Amino acid sequence: MKKDTLIILCSLLLFLCSCSKNQVTIVYNGKSDYEIVLTDNASQEQHSSAETLKKYINKVGNVKLNIVDKSSQTTDKQNIYVGNIKEEDLPPHEIRIKTENDNIFIYGGSDEAVKNAVFEFLGNYLGCKWYAPGVEEIPLSKIISIDPIDFSYSPEITTRTVHSKLFYENHEFADQQKVTHEAFPKYVPEAKVHTFHRFVPEEKFYESNPEYYALRGEKRLPTQLCLTNEKVLQIVKDSVASLFKKTPTASVISVSQDDNQQHCQCNNCSKIDKTEGSPSGTMIRFVNQVAKSFPDKTISTLAYQYTRKPPKTRPESNVLITLCSIECDRSAPISEKCTDFASDLIGWGRLTNNIRIWDYTTQFTNFLAPFPNIYTLQPNIQLFRNNNAKWVFEQHSHNPSELFELRSYVTSKLLWNPDLDIDELLKEFTTGYYQEAGPFIKKYIDLIHTKIQEDNDFFLFLYGDPSEAFSSYLKPELLKEYAQLFDEAEKAVAHKPEVMERVKMARLGIDYAILEACRKNITTEYSLLVDNQESKKTINPMVASLLDNFINTARKNNITLVNEMGFTVNEYASNYMSALKIAQKPNKAKGKKVVTLTKPKKYANEDPLILTDAALGGSSFYANWLGYEGNDMEVIVDLGESQNISTVSLAFLQVTNHVVFLPSYVSYSASIDNRSFTPLGDIKNPAPLQKTSKVNDIKRFDLTFEPRKVRYLKVSAKNTETPYWHHAAGLPSWVFADEIIIN
Repeated sequence: MKKDTLIILCSLLLFLCSCSKNQVTIVYNGKSDYEIVLTDNASQEQHSSAETLKKYINKVGNVKLNIVDKSSQTTDKQNIYVGNIKEEDLPPHEIRIKTENDNIFIYGGSDEAVKNAVFEFLGNYLGCKWYAPGVEEIPLSKIISIDPIDFSYSPEITTRTVHSKLFYENHEFADQQKVTHEAFPKYVPEAKVHTFHRFVPEEKFYESNPEYYALRGEKRLPTQLCLTNEKVLQIVKDSVASLFKKTPTASVISVSQDDNQQHCQCNNCSKIDKTEGSPSGTMIRFVNQVAKSFPDKTISTLAYQYTRKPPKTRPESNVLITLCSIECDRSAPISEKCTDFASDLIGWGRLTNNIRIWDYTTQFTNFLAPFPNIYTLQPNIQLFRNNNAKWVFEQHSHNPSELFELRSYVTSKLLWNPDLDIDELLKEFTTGYYQEAGPFIKKYIDLIHTKIQEDNDFFLFLYGDPSEAFSSYLKPELLKEYAQLFDEAEKAVAHKPEVMERVKMARLGIDYAILEACRKNITTEYSLLVDNQESKKTINPMVASLLDNFINTARKNNITLVNEMGFTVNEYASNYMSALKIAQKPNKAKGKKVVTLTKPKKYANEDPLILTDAALGGSSFYANWLGYEGNDMEVIVDLGESQNISTVSLAFLQVTNHVVFLPSYVSYSASIDNRSFTPLGDIKNPAPLQKTSKVNDIKRFDLTFEPRKVRYLKVSAKNTETPYWHHAAGLPSWVFADEIIIN
């Protein structure tokens, strides 16, 4: 037995010794026999990559290596070559890392590839991790040894963009994650997307030349351009030429539809679209003519909404198709719940290899709300990769949003390698960034994603609202469980203030969801008001604490926006505190019957009782608002009996980019018998709709009058028609109202 044990130990020792001989030791006990060698004609970018390598080897092993050119390298030193020292013929995006005779070669087919190769070496072989700007994990060791390497990799997605200010404002972090520094690299700055109105501005041409614009019904409207008008084509070509001349370093310009679906339906345009089988027919024919005039440039256009379905005509080789997935349900992979988009992607792939994907990864109406789509990121990116999309733009919120750092990190990693283990990737980040709190946050992520998967009918929409999920993955008992997980996470890092702040930022999503649940009064626990010891209604202490923490965490971390419409955290806080004041007011209309004389549509289950249910609408039209499309709002509130009243107030919502406008005026009138109504007064909109109007707003239309006996109160809100200059010109607008207060 002892003899067998000795043989095993000797064999193990020989094995370990042989491994040690094969290893390349860069640093040993604070010393190194290596220097970093560049080609004699190395670019500034390659010098920068060498400096990066030097910096991190010093951080890991506490040794500063020299950087030299090949012609001046030291003969008795081992070498780490940065750059294509062997002058191999490589594709521009391919990276290679090799060891030969104890030398290390880190190179690629371009300067960008060399930079990527350096970070790949530092990450995969030296164990460096970069979780967020300024948050890195560097293994400190007196010995840096690596096993033999023969690694090559060509990323299939060659232009990788994550729309996050973490990358745009921190270029080193973008380099570490191998994504672009900006949203539209190589584009003309003034012409990145939705450019028709820039090339042929309505202010300049509409009055004199309405024929340049889209025919909608019997009227020309400046919503889109008439793409069969030869003069329009020439104006666009001239504009493109002028912009390229202004920005000679740019190689890409967008010639693309404006952000609406009101395309031209004139006979010429309609005939082409019918022949092509899609409104993208006129678009591609038009853009192709522009592209032929600029053969050395790339003309980008959109396959978006009405142009998403591919035509029969092939785009020119220098036309970049930007295919957008805005309509898709984000609760599951695109291939499962957005098959029309997947089909269109395949269709465009038959016409061109020049495809850019514009994908979406956050809820634009509620940046900070829980949005359980993380496990769809990988299959979606794989779908794009598998269909030959070389350029992927993942439109995150740009500004801080739910799990902002985690999403930015995970998305960038998947763009570089779509086949990573997503679960391990999430563990890596949560453990590294949130440290001891990581397991609790990972458990939260897994739980909320499990719960949405259990609700197969839920449509997770980019323009949705947490209120839609209060019977699904945000139901009260789950909100409580999520909050408990974050309580545990905070306890775990209570001794680490910096990490605690990261956990509080991660918690903002659940705190926001609970605040919105309380605004809607979904349970006695999740409500704005509770009974105190004297059985009087008072502000829910949980709400006061959550709102205070929410505001303080947001302000401390420079989180300023709640949604893409520019609704700020400060405005949210002000609006919420106003809601608390309103909730405390006596209200003779609370719970009373409401009859609508005009027809509401779609939202709030079309139930007029939403106006008196004591649940207050938020900044999104999904959040407890009664909507009227293309008609005026007219309702009657029955107070049940005649009562003395002297004030009435009703809130209205504005979201101009979604064609939701404040009413032009509101009229209140009163009756005893529900037959004869006496006017009480009119309130004109104090801020009539203009191009510069606030995009997202909530205003109460308040009226005070001499006390009088009233049983029935009628409210008439006049719809504001969509103006000709609005992107939805020709379409009906909405009026949204909520919570009438009568005293």
